[in-house]
Amino acid sequence: MTTAKSAARAATDSPVFRTIARVGYVVLGIVHIVIGAIAISVATGGAGEADQGGAMEKIRDTPAGVILLWAIVVGLAALAVWQIAEAFLERDPDTKKKWGYRLKYAGTAVAYLAIAFTALVYALGGRSDSSQSSQSLSARLMDSPGGLLVLVLVGLIVLAIGIAFVVRGFTRAFEKRLDLPSGVARKGIVTFGVVGYVAKGIAVAVAGMLFVVAAFTHDPEAAGGLDAGLHALAELPLGSVILWVVAAGLMIYGVFCFARARYARM
Repeated sequence: MTTAKSAARAATDSPVFRTIARVGYVVLGIVHIVIGAIAISVATGGAGEADQGGAMEKIRDTPAGVILLWAIVVGLAALAVWQIAEAFLERDPDTKKKWGYRLKYAGTAVAYLAIAFTALVYALGGRSDSSQSSQSLSARLMDSPGGLLVLVLVGLIVLAIGIAFVVRGFTRAFEKRLDLPSGVARKGIVTFGVVGYVAKGIAVAVAGMLFVVAAFTHDPEAAGGLDAGLHALAELPLGSVILWVVAAGLMIYGVFCFARARYARM
């Protein structure tokens, strides 16, 4: 077991692996910028799915889009492995103290793998509809014993993740994992991080609330992923303005990911 851990630690500590993982942050930033751009299109009355699937479709339609999709697959898979290593190889002192840190790293790894899988589907010529998948899942849960409770639990978990993003942004907790330069550059990166985390948290939290609404109204079509959450924001009073702000925040989060690629502690 010790030998296996040592081998895994050596692999993830290699310069090549670290470089690939940093590329993962770059492609993650690209995905969020594209999602934000689609959301702005929605705010102005345009069409498009403002989620991972919609972003992958837009990327695939660009020159060299398939190559970029494969870069997303490899980069985010490497980032996922890195997060798993952080969780279970105990390189971060915090993981030795609390299982909460292990769960956070593991959960982040699952999120990265989910985006990587979506990119893989599009790289191979397929497509994915997150809203339809969410609605199908909700419908199946509603038809099963105890399914409504599970659906509410799913919604509350997603809502909690969104709130965690908002809190992480306002408290600037993300700074702990970055080796930032001093001066104006640091202030700029931190500002982008705060805005980006809060905007992403709002979008994720709304998506979580939609699952809860679907459960209480017994309407599976009320549930949806990130795209449904952003469309729900657009339907609020001053919804177009709110969606513009959140969309811009998602794009800023994407730019912040570029900074993470350079300054993340790895």
